[in-house]
Amino acid sequence: MTKAPGSRAGKTSGRGQRDLRVRVKTAKGRKLSSTLWLERQLNDPYVARARREGYRGRAAFKILELDDKYRFLVPGARVVDLGCAPGGWCQVAVERVNALGEKSGKAVGKVLGVDLQPVDPISGAEIHQLDFLSEGADEQVKQWLGGPADVVMSDMAAASSGHKGTDHLRIVALVEAAAALAFDVLEPGGTFVAKVLAGGAETDMQALLKRNFTKVANVKPPASRSDSSEKFVVATGFRGRPEKGDDQPG
Repeated sequence: MTKAPGSRAGKTSGRGQRDLRVRVKTAKGRKLSSTLWLERQLNDPYVARARREGYRGRAAFKILELDDKYRFLVPGARVVDLGCAPGGWCQVAVERVNALGEKSGKAVGKVLGVDLQPVDPISGAEIHQLDFLSEGADEQVKQWLGGPADVVMSDMAAASSGHKGTDHLRIVALVEAAAALAFDVLEPGGTFVAKVLAGGAETDMQALLKRNFTKVANVKPPASRSDSSEKFVVATGFRGRPEKGDDQPG
């Protein structure tokens, strides 16, 4: 039965109203939190859409929505995706920068994905296993890319500790480290996009980005779950690499 436009999600209206939401019973030996996560996944329209459209996860729609607004993934752009697993952001970037050369008459871009863990190949993207925090990672990235990047993006999050304040501090530190690499590999005028968690400790990080980019926006795209504290920082118009020791994170 098709849901009528404007009706509440998961409900049918009129006589014989019933709940169409998929409900999952807690199996023996499975934690309640796991059951709730599974139920949320089964009822998430972005999860279903990702399956239909061939993306590796719902997170693909976050970068799609951010790019729809800020237009940084343009044909011909060179893109670095830090912590790229499972690969949804790379898939979007390949399409938008024309990495496969399928858009006739448009410049052909390049997409480089790096992650600590192996990632299944993605057509049109070059994937490498690399700890971006390791010494010389920035030079390695530029070598693989064949020059500086136009976009550095990151959907990374530190492993959850279960303590909101600690997790917030960890992801801010991760974003600052990603920004440090971006300062080394970005072309002047480039863009830096990264996930953060709202919590108040990101003031210094925001100030750092504002000194090094002409515009810094904080956005919660529609695909980001309403009950999540995540948001994304989109820094555009990179001013150029800071002098050594000046405006560097940490």
